[in-house]
Amino acid sequence: MKGDSKRYKRLLTIAGSDSGGGAGIQADLKTFSALGCFGMSVITALTAQNTHSVTGIHPVPPEFIRLQIDTVMEDIGVDAVKVGMLHSAEVIRTVANSLQSYPIPYIVVDPVMVAKGGAKLLQDEAVEALRTYLLPLATVITPNLPEARVLLGLDTNPSNREKDSDLAVLEHLGRQLASLGPKAVLVKGGHLQGSESSDVLYLAVEDRFVHFPSRRIPTQNTHGTGCTLSSAIAAYLAHGLPLEQAVGSAKEYLTQALIKGATYRLGNGHGPVHHFHAFWK
Repeated sequence: MKGDSKRYKRLLTIAGSDSGGGAGIQADLKTFSALGCFGMSVITALTAQNTHSVTGIHPVPPEFIRLQIDTVMEDIGVDAVKVGMLHSAEVIRTVANSLQSYPIPYIVVDPVMVAKGGAKLLQDEAVEALRTYLLPLATVITPNLPEARVLLGLDTNPSNREKDSDLAVLEHLGRQLASLGPKAVLVKGGHLQGSESSDVLYLAVEDRFVHFPSRRIPTQNTHGTGCTLSSAIAAYLAHGLPLEQAVGSAKEYLTQALIKGATYRLGNGHGPVHHFHAFWK
């Protein structure tokens, strides 16, 4: 009987495909599955990449991106959406306009700009479109320090970032980013100096900061950490956790994925985290 049917938590990722499987769409779908959700995907670009580098990017036409979103939304619907790699201003506008057409409880935006190996994944002219069209729709955005600075038009020269060892910098950037429209901002501290890799969540409505201290995990297997964290936040939001708890739970999931994945070897560069650490060793 239809009334007795079980219901999945439905999560949609809108992002690029990683042929190496460690980041992008592949990392998002693995995270959704590991956290008990049904994952769906809208592919914005195909990438040729491995643990070393991105050797090519093949963009998906904006009209086909829109078709993917509409086709999923009109039949299946979503409980949360994670947005990752959007390489051009036209794609960003297309995705933002599409998302505004549907009732979506939660939108998590990970402003992916540079791959782990250093390849640029976002065109310069797309940054303004990201600020204008997509950030105001977000429940939470999850930039790291360099991404936060780019979004705010600040200097990204390492020689001018001596203060980046101070968590107060994360708070300052979080509050500034919130002025662009997202309900909350999680500034990730992976680029901070020292033995800790702490993040700061700014809840704009409450004008409140939440610190998430964590020790830095000694591992080379860090490919896809940003994708994994943002996808985990979306999953926990879909399960009904308040944002602060969703971020804390997502951080714990990623920490365990880093710890359990540290002893594995895959490729010769930055390997992936262990998304299914709770299920297989």
